[in-house]
Amino acid sequence: MNYDVIVIGSGPGGYVAAIRASQLGLKTAVVERESLGGICLNWGCIPTKALLKSAQVFEYINHAAEYGIKTAEAEADFAAVIKRSRGVAEGMSKGVQFLMKKNKIDVIMGAGKAKPGNKVEVKAADGTQKEYTATSIILATGARSRELPNLKQDGKKVIGYRQAMVLPEQPKSLVVVGSGAIGVEFAYFYATLGTKVTIVEFMENVVPVEDEDVSKQLLRSLKKVGIEIMTSSSVESVDTSGAGCKVQVKTASGMQTLECDIVLSAAGVVANIENIGLEETGIKTEKGKVVVDEFYNTSVKGYYAIGDIVGGQALAHVASAEGIICVEKIAGHKPEPLDYNNIPGCTYCSPEIASVGYTEKAAKAAGYELKIGKFPFSASGKASAAGSKDGFVKLIFDAKYGELLGAHMIGANVTEMIAEIVVARKLETTGHEMIKSVHPHPTMSEAIMEAAADAYGEVIHL
Repeated sequence: MNYDVIVIGSGPGGYVAAIRASQLGLKTAVVERESLGGICLNWGCIPTKALLKSAQVFEYINHAAEYGIKTAEAEADFAAVIKRSRGVAEGMSKGVQFLMKKNKIDVIMGAGKAKPGNKVEVKAADGTQKEYTATSIILATGARSRELPNLKQDGKKVIGYRQAMVLPEQPKSLVVVGSGAIGVEFAYFYATLGTKVTIVEFMENVVPVEDEDVSKQLLRSLKKVGIEIMTSSSVESVDTSGAGCKVQVKTASGMQTLECDIVLSAAGVVANIENIGLEETGIKTEKGKVVVDEFYNTSVKGYYAIGDIVGGQALAHVASAEGIICVEKIAGHKPEPLDYNNIPGCTYCSPEIASVGYTEKAAKAAGYELKIGKFPFSASGKASAAGSKDGFVKLIFDAKYGELLGAHMIGANVTEMIAEIVVARKLETTGHEMIKSVHPHPTMSEAIMEAAADAYGEVIHL
C-alpha cells in the first residue's frame, strides 16, 4: 500500500505526528511493534504518575492527624497499587487506539524498518514481512533504559524502569543509581511505601540538570522522608550471587558496600536507533542520535526523525511538538522551529520540580547581568493551609531588558504552574508585566508574582 506518511513508532511523538498528518489531509499509517502509545503511555510517564499518586495518597493518610482527621493505621497493598497503575496505562493505550480510528489512520503492528526508495518493511510477530511505500517516512522509535557497563541489568535483581513498575513484591531495600527524574520519582515511590532507599549519584548534586537551589531543597526533602543520599559517588560493581545484592560504591572517602534486595539503574536513556534501517538508507547519525535539521529532515530526502532519537530533551511533550512541526512542514505549512530553550521540565516526586530556561549558573555563564527573585512556599497562605510548605519559586531576569530568562520551582503542584512561565517567555513578558498581572488569592501560583516582585524589590509578603 502507498501512503503520504508512514510513522514508525507510536509514542507521544509518533502518534501525535500521525494524527496531525491525518488532520492535514495526508493518507497516514503508523507502525508499532508493541503497544500503541509507546513507552510514555505504557511504561513511562502515565503509569509512573499512577504509582506516585498511590504513594501520595498513602502519605496523606499517614499524616491525616495533622489535618485533624483520625484514621486507622494504613497499609499499602503493593500488588493492588501496581495493578491500578497497569489499568491506567491500558486505558490510555485504548484511548490512542480510538484516536487512530477516529482519524482514519492505519495501524500496522510489527517491527518497522526504513528501506531505500521510500519504503518501509514491517515484520509481524509471526515472522511474516510486508512492504509499504510512502512519500514521507518519519522515524519515531523512542528510547530505552541506559545500561551502564558495570551495571548489567538482569531484570530481576538489577533492573531498569520497566521492571520497577511491575515488581512481583515490594523490596525491603533498594539502591537507586542516578538521581534524575526517573531515579528520584521511583525513590520517592518506594520510600513512601516503606522500602529502605539509598540514592547513589555520580554528580555533586541530586537532579543535577536543575538549578542548584532546587537540588539543595530536594536533598533536604528526600532526607526528611528517610531516603539516604550519596552524591559524588559511583557504583563500581554489583554482586548478585547471594540472596540479595552487594553494591560496591566509590565515594570521596573510599569504597563502601551497600546491601539491598534490588538495584534500580536509573542512569538515563539511550535512543533506539538499531535495526530501523539507518545503515541501509544512509541516514546520518552522530553520538547515538539521528542528525536532523530544524524541521526534522534527515540527511536523506523523504526521511524524517523526531523524539528521543534526535538531539534535544528526551521528553514526551518535546516529541509531540516535534511531530507536529515535522508534518506541518511536510504538508507545506510554515511552522516555527521549536525553541529548545523554552521547554519545561517536570519531575513528579514529592515535592515536585518544574523548570524552564536558564539556571542561574547558565545565565551567568552566558554573560547576563541578573535580577533574581525567590518566594518560599513557607510564606504562602495556600501552601500553609494545604500543609505543603516545602519549596519555593525562583525567577531569573535579565537586568538590562527585564527578559524572563528562567524559572525554577520546587513544591506541591508546581508541575501545573510552570506553563504560565512558558507562555510568558514565549510572549517575551517582562518582570514588571508579571508583577502587574493580578494572581488569585489564595493560590500556590501567587508565588510566581511574588518572586517577580522580589527580583525588583517590590515583594509584599516577605
